[in-house]
Amino acid sequence: MAASRMSVPLAVVVVLSVLHTGAAHAGPEMDPYKILGVTRSASQAEIKKVYKRLAKEWHPDKNKNPGAEDMFIKITKSYEILSSEDKRANYDRYGQTDNTQPYGGARYGQPHDSFYFDESFYNFPFNTKNPRDFADNKYTLHFNQYVNDVVPDSYKRPYLIKITSDWCFSCIHIEPVWKEVVQELETLGVGIGVVDVGYERRLANHLGAHRTPSILGVINGKVTFFHYAVAKEHLRQFVEDLLPQRLVEWVTDKNNLQFLSSWHELNKPHVLLFDQVPVVPLLYKLTAFAYKDYLQFGYVDQGLSETADLQKQFNINTYAPTMLVFKESIDKPADIIQAKGMKKQIIDEFMANNRFLLVPRLVNQKLFDELCPVKQFHRRRKYCVLLITGDEETFSFGNHAFLSFASTNTKEVVRFAYVYQRQQQPLCDIFTQNKDREESSAQVVILERRNAAGKALFKPVTAWNGTEEDKQRLLEELERLQKDPSILVHDAVLPELNNEFASMFVIRWIYASYDYLSEVIDDILHNNWRDMMPLLSLIFSALFILFGTVVIQAFSDSSEDKQTKPKAKDGTKDENGSPGTGGASSRPPKKNFVEVTELTNITYISNLVKLRPGHMNIVLVLTDASKNILLSKFAKEVYNFTGSLTLHFSFLNIDKHGEWMNTLLEYAQDAMQIDAAEDDGGSHKMDYTGYVLALNGHKKYLCLFRPVYTGEDPDGKSSEDEGGSAGERSRSGSRDDHPTRRSKRSRSLSTLQIHHKLDRLGLWMERLMEGTLPRYYIPTWPGLDKITPSK
Repeated sequence: MAASRMSVPLAVVVVLSVLHTGAAHAGPEMDPYKILGVTRSASQAEIKKVYKRLAKEWHPDKNKNPGAEDMFIKITKSYEILSSEDKRANYDRYGQTDNTQPYGGARYGQPHDSFYFDESFYNFPFNTKNPRDFADNKYTLHFNQYVNDVVPDSYKRPYLIKITSDWCFSCIHIEPVWKEVVQELETLGVGIGVVDVGYERRLANHLGAHRTPSILGVINGKVTFFHYAVAKEHLRQFVEDLLPQRLVEWVTDKNNLQFLSSWHELNKPHVLLFDQVPVVPLLYKLTAFAYKDYLQFGYVDQGLSETADLQKQFNINTYAPTMLVFKESIDKPADIIQAKGMKKQIIDEFMANNRFLLVPRLVNQKLFDELCPVKQFHRRRKYCVLLITGDEETFSFGNHAFLSFASTNTKEVVRFAYVYQRQQQPLCDIFTQNKDREESSAQVVILERRNAAGKALFKPVTAWNGTEEDKQRLLEELERLQKDPSILVHDAVLPELNNEFASMFVIRWIYASYDYLSEVIDDILHNNWRDMMPLLSLIFSALFILFGTVVIQAFSDSSEDKQTKPKAKDGTKDENGSPGTGGASSRPPKKNFVEVTELTNITYISNLVKLRPGHMNIVLVLTDASKNILLSKFAKEVYNFTGSLTLHFSFLNIDKHGEWMNTLLEYAQDAMQIDAAEDDGGSHKMDYTGYVLALNGHKKYLCLFRPVYTGEDPDGKSSEDEGGSAGERSRSGSRDDHPTRRSKRSRSLSTLQIHHKLDRLGLWMERLMEGTLPRYYIPTWPGLDKITPSK
């Protein structure tokens, strides 16, 4: 009994000591100000600057200190608290970080290919029947949907895509942040996608996503991976960084005239957004990216003293964002919109209604198609009033008069435009009545397009000098046209317009190269070696080829110089009989043969699987019976392409490796669908004789050539003529000779058909070099050694 009484106080002491130890282990609440090393009165700019410096210093990929990872997570969490006004106020008032667990405790945020998770969102909804979030179902992407819809649409808006899989606990970890980000960015116009690796392995491999979870962005068809901690601010900044840097120009009192006056050079209306925030809003940047081909965008910070005159000039209200559209007049906006909470739908409608100038210049075919659409229905007729003029000073008065006339137009069915005769000479020659007239006179034409092939009805109205008589005559013709469309008496097929902005391609290429180099440098700084390996491999391969070529060329020059000097002294003559001067070219002559190797178990790895980046293997499929004929024809068709160092030529015996061909085309599903259309319901085995495959071993795709029999006999005789002559000769012979003659004739016909299987291979090779052939991607190359030979 005494022992039991003694055990009760002892148990209480043990419990209290355990609780005290647990409390000591938990430690005090973290102080974000101390972690970042800032004062409580620090501004957001100071906090952001310190965070960037500390994040680079303590990033686990750069700092090998064992405690770097925990410190990096603490820095990220501290910045998340102090960058949010609500969370910062809550901490300043109550000293709480809204954290259910000590932040420096268990190490939930593990490195994941330069990809980190915020442990405050760590939860596991095990009670759900389906581990996949039902909210992701509407964002699920398939391979064909990505290629046909997402990639073309990425030239108008960026996409944020999550790579996930079933029962991925790390994927569940980032789910709350992902939902919050999706809810915000989708309303701004960002495309959202989810790829489940378990169902779309092909798409995940195509995107280069080798782990789950992964987050990536797609813009202009280009994929960029997200490498930072999964936080709302980081994902928002990631989407903003995807956009080009020169979308929006900062406008002040000093450069506003230069910005607005460039409408004539760029042939675009200009948009100005007045707002009080010191950075360009993301919604405005996304709008600028979506309408970059139609409008030029500028931003005015109302908080700067350098913009006071501009605000006063256009009487801008400082209490709400204001958006102005300027067209030909830079003193008065053509349209205006003002609202406290501008929504994407309102802005899109505003931009769509102001895409064109009052009188735009036709500079390319795309603009012509949009301004003067093809007639679809009787009630949807669109007429274009076109001024054929020039850019010289003598045309300026008439051009201004035409703009003044167009500004008073109230009819929706009539569009006004002008074209410079020197830049679009073929089009102007069709509309001009007197082709021998002087170029100093302008002319107005009314036209209606009838079909996409270029057919149009038109009528020349008047020689345009901008006088009141010219305006009255044009007005009368438009009124007649409204009552009687048959006044357009002339018809013609219009040529395609020249692209006058093609010279700007070099500038766009320089900008694109700059953006690409910036991304490469960013990848190097984040040690993303998996994504950098293809680029590094390409660079080292190019350096190796260049170095090898220089060394071989140097040795060949020295050896050939030694051989040519004695000949020059002897006064020998060349093949044409002219005396040798010793100045013959030191380069070796072009090969007069084609090296074609057989694709076997031994050469399969080196010639395909481990083929260097940028190289392709052109493989001819043949049989034992057709080997000699097809190889000879194949060599003739590809001979002109043997000068390329990136092309290799091989042949595959389908009698030995027929199953390899079936397995390969099973992976390329689209190619199988094409081939199945040629098969008569699958009643007989496909004949792959004469097929040619262009195999890219590094990028894992193929281009397919299917033989097309043209029926042309190189000797000038058709198969029917040969058969007829053979039949006449067989009547005079004995019956014993008939089987022999018939077999020879069938063998000749079969040889002729096999010979013609590669007739169009040369054209196919040209399209292959241009990069215009369809590509069929495969997940992996099937092995030749694992396939049982067919014979």
